[in-house]
Amino acid sequence: MGFVAGAHRKRQFADKLKAGEFWKGAEDGHVFTTGWGEPVHPDTVSSLMATLIKEHNAADGVAPLPHARLHDLRHVHATTLLLAGVPVHVVAARLGHADPAITLRVYAHVVNEQLAEAATIFADRIDGAA
Repeated sequence: MGFVAGAHRKRQFADKLKAGEFWKGAEDGHVFTTGWGEPVHPDTVSSLMATLIKEHNAADGVAPLPHARLHDLRHVHATTLLLAGVPVHVVAARLGHADPAITLRVYAHVVNEQLAEAATIFADRIDGAA
């Protein structure tokens, strides 16, 4: 668990202690919860994206962020993992896809890019061996 995740879990634990018997969260817990442990509704988090981007873009000296939906972060996550060479079945599991074929269909453009890169690497190795 990274530093940010660890700090987040500590804040959640502090919320749990403060809520005491009113805590409604499960023991395995959700990543995003209310102050009393219930899962945050996805629409709530989605609506925060526009606010966070607007606040970021209002700051001086920062590169502006484009409009993005919460769901776009899921695509960034999957694409980044696939481009880094993480196996499709692992990415599928992280996304909750029951079948890696779903992941392959949705992210075919990324896989095709990797296939072209693999062909180039192979050709370069063959040229170097000759």
